[in-house]
Amino acid sequence: MNDENAPPDEKQTELPAIDFQSPGRFSVHNPTSIRSILEQREPAPFRLGEHQPLQRFTSAEEAQAHALALLQQSRSNLCLYTPDLEPWLYNHSSVQDACTRFLLASPKNRLRILVRDVSRPVKQGHRLLNLAQRISSNLHIRRLNPDHPSEDIAYLLADARGLLMRAHPEDYAGYALYNDPGRVRLQQAEFDQAWDIS
Repeated sequence: MNDENAPPDEKQTELPAIDFQSPGRFSVHNPTSIRSILEQREPAPFRLGEHQPLQRFTSAEEAQAHALALLQQSRSNLCLYTPDLEPWLYNHSSVQDACTRFLLASPKNRLRILVRDVSRPVKQGHRLLNLAQRISSNLHIRRLNPDHPSEDIAYLLADARGLLMRAHPEDYAGYALYNDPGRVRLQQAEFDQAWDIS
């Protein structure tokens, strides 16, 4: 029985050696995705402790730029007073990076966060909560005392000169100050009083 499709005898199956030369190494250059480009944030172009005029803003992008500028330039003290850690403003990799650099720059640097309601950030996750678990020595989060009379505002204090204020936390609009020690001192006193009883 002779089948045409049967493999040939094993002695006849030896194949000649292949002469192969590698063309070299190749590096892969993947283009930056559109999503990561859209997610990148740039800080506002003002200097903490130098820029005098009040800077008003009305959009989320402007608020994010001012917040990032203050976070990146602070050298000793950051205080955040927020209703719910405002994910649109603070739950971003650039904010986490700025806070991480700030906290690791010196053991004396401290970031204190007073939050009215932590249920949403705990359920949905938040970069600052994750950071607080990793760097717990000088990042502290407290829930605002519900019995303490407090204004429904949101603000960020940077050192003794910078302030980002939003009088209505449900809106994006507000203003930023980069060199106003008097106003920052008053706001800092209110923050410290609320902090002590929270």
